[in-house]
Amino acid sequence: MQVIGLCRFSYPAIGGFQVAHETVEDRMRYLYQPARMEERLRLFETVALPGLKKQTDGDFTFAIVTGTSLPAPYAARLQALVADMPQARIVSAEPGKMRDVMKQVFRDARHGPRKPVLQFRHDDDDAVSVDFVERLRQAAEGARGLLASAGSVAIDYSLGYTASFGPEGITAAETYRPWLGVGLAMYAGPGVGRSIMNFAHNKMPRHMPALAFSDAPMWVRGHNRYNDSRQGKTGTDPELLPLSRDQEREFAMRFAIDADQVRARFAAAAEAPSR
Repeated sequence: MQVIGLCRFSYPAIGGFQVAHETVEDRMRYLYQPARMEERLRLFETVALPGLKKQTDGDFTFAIVTGTSLPAPYAARLQALVADMPQARIVSAEPGKMRDVMKQVFRDARHGPRKPVLQFRHDDDDAVSVDFVERLRQAAEGARGLLASAGSVAIDYSLGYTASFGPEGITAAETYRPWLGVGLAMYAGPGVGRSIMNFAHNKMPRHMPALAFSDAPMWVRGHNRYNDSRQGKTGTDPELLPLSRDQEREFAMRFAIDADQVRARFAAAAEAPSR
């Protein structure tokens, strides 16, 4: 069964952000701030991509949606980061309504409307475990009867970590958050045109049957100053503590996140002269 992941990388959508902007041009100025872009590239390199590149089941497509306005130096660096990832496809799109554009990206990546597909969405500062795609397929195989009768099914991995990354390494807290978005997927059966982008992630079980698993940590949710979801006070931020060496080894094994690489990349950024 085909598996498709989708990631917005600083795409200047019309809507789709909790940070409001008067115009698309205002949004571009916000997204393309040098400090913000440098941080997004560091996080994409050290957090999001490693686990995807080392999936135990490498048979998937990963669409990375950027704006046609993404400045050329950043576009070139993004391309370089995924040059060794055959599953990655960079899609440059004009500004448009976020959900409409992302739904079209899913449609274009799908092998055909009559083919079943597993879809997941992914942020550029989050990670999934190295067996995420393998376990998605296993979940679908184990629920064949439900998938055949329902047409659309949500599949959620509810246990993971909230984590922050910097020159000192990684601070984190184990987190149970169902329907969070990261570690969430959707099965769309033959002829089902709806995609995971048709639904607010936290409301998916209202619209279709759902499977939830919490037997192992399956994701890392990045916690940083440019999180769109953290621009308002939510009161839900957990206390993050430095990882022990044993926990760093666990992060390396489960998510392919190298704490030493994190320290090196972020320390180098902190020492770089300001622009």
